[in-house]
Amino acid sequence: MSFRFLCKCCGEVHEGIPTFGADAPAIYYWIATEERAKRVVLDTDTCVIDNERFLIRGCLEIPVDNESDPFIWGVWVDVSQRDFKVFREVLEAKHRKHVGPFAGYLGSELPAYPERTFNLHVVAHLRDDGIRPLVAVSPSAHPLHREQCQGISAARLSEIYEIVMHGEKP
Repeated sequence: MSFRFLCKCCGEVHEGIPTFGADAPAIYYWIATEERAKRVVLDTDTCVIDNERFLIRGCLEIPVDNESDPFIWGVWVDVSQRDFKVFREVLEAKHRKHVGPFAGYLGSELPAYPERTFNLHVVAHLRDDGIRPLVAVSPSAHPLHREQCQGISAARLSEIYEIVMHGEKP
């Protein structure tokens, strides 16, 4: 089955399960643009801020009712310096899922949730073949944890799309 829906905001039919994410962790955007060059080392998979915060990029997957593919939030995870070093050592390895997991905090602020997602406790599980780590939200009452465990409806995915792409609920 191929996900498609009529967007209430723009009136267009959108097809395929979207993936949303940021190119950098939330705290990167909180640093003044003119300071980033001296305070931040950022690449496609890692970010170091002030040589004190160590973040890795991963995928927070959410099952969608009646769909074979999950909805994916591209997220950043704030991990310890020790775990970051281990991650960097195996980043290019073909087989790495045996390494970790790495406990940390969500370094992304995701729209479409009534409560903040930044700093939620998460665990990053490495995957083989260059696939970004799978990020699992630790048990909590937060709606993001519930959605990751129970999945979401097509209507909820449509709502997330409308919020991310149009900035507000329809």
